[in-house]
Amino acid sequence: MSEEMRMILILVAVSFVLTVLLGRLLIPVLRALHAGQSIKEIGPRWHMSKQGTPTMGGLMFILAIGLIVVVFTIGGRIAGGGGSFWGGGDLGGLYVFGFALVFGAIGFIDDYMKVVHHENTGLTAGWKFLLQLSAAILMTVLLRHEHYLAPNLYIPFTHNFSVPLPWPLYMVFAAFVMVGCVNAVNITDGLDGLSSSVTVPVAVFFIAVTALWGKSELTAVACALLGGLLGFLVYNHYPAQVFMGDTGSLFLGGAVCGLAFAADMPLVLVLVGVIYIAETLSDIIQVIYFKLTHGKRIFKMAPLHHHFEMCGWKEKKVVAVFTAISAIFCVIAYLGVMERYLI
Repeated sequence: MSEEMRMILILVAVSFVLTVLLGRLLIPVLRALHAGQSIKEIGPRWHMSKQGTPTMGGLMFILAIGLIVVVFTIGGRIAGGGGSFWGGGDLGGLYVFGFALVFGAIGFIDDYMKVVHHENTGLTAGWKFLLQLSAAILMTVLLRHEHYLAPNLYIPFTHNFSVPLPWPLYMVFAAFVMVGCVNAVNITDGLDGLSSSVTVPVAVFFIAVTALWGKSELTAVACALLGGLLGFLVYNHYPAQVFMGDTGSLFLGGAVCGLAFAADMPLVLVLVGVIYIAETLSDIIQVIYFKLTHGKRIFKMAPLHHHFEMCGWKEKKVVAVFTAISAIFCVIAYLGVMERYLI
């Protein structure tokens, strides 16, 4: 086994163990603070049994991932390269984590307001959008400054073809994609273990691609993300003992799109994020159709996971099928970009 593979397995394992241990400490605290999830009455009636389940559980994998990324970066600075998997201590991993952390902080504020007011409302849509847009613009500027990003839109399945864009246009595109991706992951977080499960193949995809590219600082983030998600699923699988809340789902969205942009291939999100996109589109289509037809619906309930529930699917089946679809599209995405990094 190569040093690279050993380090990947170690990072995933450490992140998993840390998340599980943090969960054992965090869940009782959340229960003691009565940080329970409020369930919307317009949702499936059987979801009302989830009322009061502790939320903000995303803190457990955020802390684990943060610790690993910081230690890895420091280790890289000490090792100073020399062919080691530690690399040269590049800060790309910290940038991606910091970007995701900002979104996680926005989610935490939202969750905290919901817990305080004991209802399923938090930050207004306007404030959420303004904060998320600011984070997206800052991340784009930072990645450009650190030479992780060029205003050339790489097209998967085209060997190494990119469409050059003016920087202002690219920044508008990047901000739109980042904010959209983060909120799409948030919408996907509607069933026990759903968003964490469908993101597991996405994390594996970024491990494979960044390792192939030789960007170990990004590989470390993806490894920590994978281990953190697997550790969180110990508590979040059906029936969930804890929910990640907006704290976790917005962080996940930030981590996924942060990795895509740091790897300079944002369009790959169309493939690896196919479930996120389907969930979001189902919501948008439902609302537009409802308004145009004065009350008619295309889906029995939106977003998409609720439609399948209303069709009689159990939560476990929805999660399993959506995760399988996510995995298939991640394999397709890998086939579409691998040639670029083998040049």
